[in-house]
Amino acid sequence: MSEEERKEWEEEAEQPRENGDADDTPQEEAKPQTEDLKKLQEENAQLFSRLQRLQADFDNYRKRVKAEKQELTRQAVCDLVRELLPVIDNLERAKEAKGSEEALAAGVDLVYKQFMSILEKQGLSGIEACGNEFDPNCHHAVMQVECDLPENEVAEELQKGYRLHDKVLRPSMVKVAK
Repeated sequence: MSEEERKEWEEEAEQPRENGDADDTPQEEAKPQTEDLKKLQEENAQLFSRLQRLQADFDNYRKRVKAEKQELTRQAVCDLVRELLPVIDNLERAKEAKGSEEALAAGVDLVYKQFMSILEKQGLSGIEACGNEFDPNCHHAVMQVECDLPENEVAEELQKGYRLHDKVLRPSMVKVAK
C-alpha cells in the first residue's frame, strides 16, 4: 500500500458513515479490541516475568542443594578420617617398635580391633558366609566343590564380604557345595 492510499484509507475511516451513525466507525470498534490486546500483552509480560523468576529461583535452589550435599559429604569424610587418626598413630608406633613377634602380632591385633570398631560404628558389618545357603546378592561364587555339605551351601570363604548398613559393598568370594 502506498503512502497516498494509506492516507486516503485513514481519512475514510475518520469520516462518519453515510447513515450518520458515528458510533460504529471502525476506529471506535478498534479501541476496545486495542485495549483488550494491551491488557493481554501486559498480563503476558507479567506471567513471563514470573516464569523467569521461578526458573531462576529453582536454579538457585538446585545449586544450593548440590553445594549442601557436597559439604555434608566432605564433613562426613572429615569425621571418619578424624576417627581413624589414632589407628594411623598406632600403626606408626608398631612400625617403629622393637620386640618379639608375639608382641608385634598382639599390637597388630589391637590396631585391627580398634580399626574395625571405628568402622562398625559407621555401619560396616561383615557378611556371614560359611555354613549359610548361597545368596547371589551377598556372595560371589568362584567355584563349586564336592563335599558332605548340603547342595548350594557355602563351603569355604575365600575373601570376606562387607556391607554398609543395608548395602553390600563387596560380596563374599566363596566356594559352594555341589
